[in-house]
Amino acid sequence: MELAPETVGEAWLRLLKKRGVDFLFANAGTDFPSIVEGIARAEQNDIAIPRPIICGHENAAISMAHGHAMVSGRAQAAMVHVNVGTANAINGLINADRDYVPLLLAAGRTPFLEEGAPGARSLNIHWAQEMFDQAGMVRESVRWDYELKDPRQLVTATDRALAIAHSDPSGPVYLTLPRELLAMAPNGASIENGPLMRPARTGAPDPDDIVAACAMLTNAKFPIIITARAGADKAVPALLSKLAARLGAPVIEYRPRHLNLSSEDAYHGGFEVGPWLAEADVILVLECDVPWMPASDHPTKGLQVIQVGIDPLQARYPLRGFRSDLTMRSSPRLFLQAMLEELGAKNGDDTRLTSVRQRCAEIRGKAFAAGTKQPQQITMAWASACLDRARASGSILVNEYPLIRQVMKTTEPGEFYGSSPAGGLGWGFPAALGAKLAAPEREVIVALGDGSHLFANPIACNQIAAAEDIAILVMIFNNAGWGAVARATRAMYPNGHATRANRMPLTQFEPVPDYAAIARACDLWGDTVDYPALLPDAIERAFAEIRNNKRSAVLDVRCAG
Repeated sequence: MELAPETVGEAWLRLLKKRGVDFLFANAGTDFPSIVEGIARAEQNDIAIPRPIICGHENAAISMAHGHAMVSGRAQAAMVHVNVGTANAINGLINADRDYVPLLLAAGRTPFLEEGAPGARSLNIHWAQEMFDQAGMVRESVRWDYELKDPRQLVTATDRALAIAHSDPSGPVYLTLPRELLAMAPNGASIENGPLMRPARTGAPDPDDIVAACAMLTNAKFPIIITARAGADKAVPALLSKLAARLGAPVIEYRPRHLNLSSEDAYHGGFEVGPWLAEADVILVLECDVPWMPASDHPTKGLQVIQVGIDPLQARYPLRGFRSDLTMRSSPRLFLQAMLEELGAKNGDDTRLTSVRQRCAEIRGKAFAAGTKQPQQITMAWASACLDRARASGSILVNEYPLIRQVMKTTEPGEFYGSSPAGGLGWGFPAALGAKLAAPEREVIVALGDGSHLFANPIACNQIAAAEDIAILVMIFNNAGWGAVARATRAMYPNGHATRANRMPLTQFEPVPDYAAIARACDLWGDTVDYPALLPDAIERAFAEIRNNKRSAVLDVRCAG
């Protein structure tokens, strides 16, 4: 017979495991003693709880939970230290919120009693760390927040948190756990194997709207499809391929966060809307928050737009002005299934289908060729192409900006994950560690800019990889600065002082850190490569380390511009 939990903290750990939470990514503080004791008691008595992962920074904790959930589809738990730990995790919360990633962020709460109970205040920080509304820091970026007030609420609050996190549109939730309450005895009630409530899912679209959408798209002279994250549902790429073929419509993956369509599909129209937008008379925007840039991309006069998604109008964005002549709240999968059923088996006009396929092939072929010729200096395209040729089939790519997808062949659902549209840097490295925990049988690669790598607190992430034996490839596309800032400045001030300066202010890192040496200091494999001809061999050596020695490899690739 299993031992009964001694504290609410221990009971919460057991409850999480029964609810499908396999990992607790923790950055501990003085609010954690009952959690620490519960973990020790569970380990000594072979009691099932989530696997605890010590994270040297809160951004690593929440981003590892993010990375696991984006691959597994199941929310994991991160726990941080009261208000200060929460503050360090907010960047990751914003990322998860804007990319619909379910996760449970728990935080201790400084003791509310000054004396008289286990867990009452015992350090001077316990006065300074109390806030009037700790959850107020995160409320705009979570789906729900609550502070546990009584042990009898434990199951209800946790089940509600996880149900809301997984409900459409999914996202992070926040649970505050006071230190005294964690130290209390549980209420004695047994934990049911199943949760009290289930997530709410977005249903199928209105049949009349499907009829209208089919009419708009089949009567169009030049329909196109734009998507960013429809492929979060791994059933979507195959369905989207069928719809594109039925309509003769190119599919543009615009700033994608998932693999939405095989890059080898006959109707894959590339990654930029520019070549298509001026001719399109009907656009299907499928799970895409920003389908084009209004300041620079100019649709045709009389354009009709259909917007479809879990939250097609992005209601939580304060301002978003893209037109929508037909708006459907639907999961992409159910929408595509309904569209295919309504359209039937017959494809569209053969002449248009042939023309669109040829044009798609030309765009793909021209873009892919950019990665086949060795340049004089390592470029982002060359590094992306060399990586693509060396990686294993079925590998997972986690991209925090630098990958040039046009020179890569990405074909399988769940093969690619891009950073959140919120752009909170420091996500990629820990997200890849979480992804590897979710799919230990698959090879995981993270591509980072050097700025993104610095934001990830690389020593903390290196230490986690070494301590937990997590073997991934960390490939740093190192251009010694903030490339995005420099590009934005040149775009706004093409003839300005900063553009003409020998050294653009606030954009360059000097001296350049030795990231490979930092990795080796943390007991990982690390190397640096400067020359294009040496890059393929360096990547092979990095993969050999991962595959043969089962430890992470950090490859610092010195890139031009």
